[in-house]
Amino acid sequence: MTEVSSADGGTFRRETERVVNEIAQEFRTLDDGVAWFSDLSLARRQDVLREVAGYAMQANITAADGRSGVTRSGVKSTANPSVMICMDPPRYSFAGLPADEHVKAFRVLVSVFTIADTRRRETHCRDTCGHTWHHLPTLAVEL
Repeated sequence: MTEVSSADGGTFRRETERVVNEIAQEFRTLDDGVAWFSDLSLARRQDVLREVAGYAMQANITAADGRSGVTRSGVKSTANPSVMICMDPPRYSFAGLPADEHVKAFRVLVSVFTIADTRRRETHCRDTCGHTWHHLPTLAVEL
């Protein structure tokens, strides 16, 4: 996960969390998320890729999630981020990819996270969830 000690870094992590979860819960489109991501500096894009890779790990993605996420992302299955997420175990070093691969990596990571987190919300968190990111209206008020 991104290690930032400044107040601005904490705000940015919360913004990343909000944007990614809005995409996962269909309050924002993937293309809207890509537009947000594309406007970030190189360093911030790398921070986001690390953060979202952490979310994907926490959501316990499966190989099937990887394949479905790649399909959902619109990224070719032969692109580096697609191959990395479908490996067993998945590779999460997306921030180390060349800058011209960052948008593809973001699309793949968020798409795979969406699939795994949706499953988690519908099974493990159903009716008993205390995760603030699964309750976006509450999260939006806190930000």
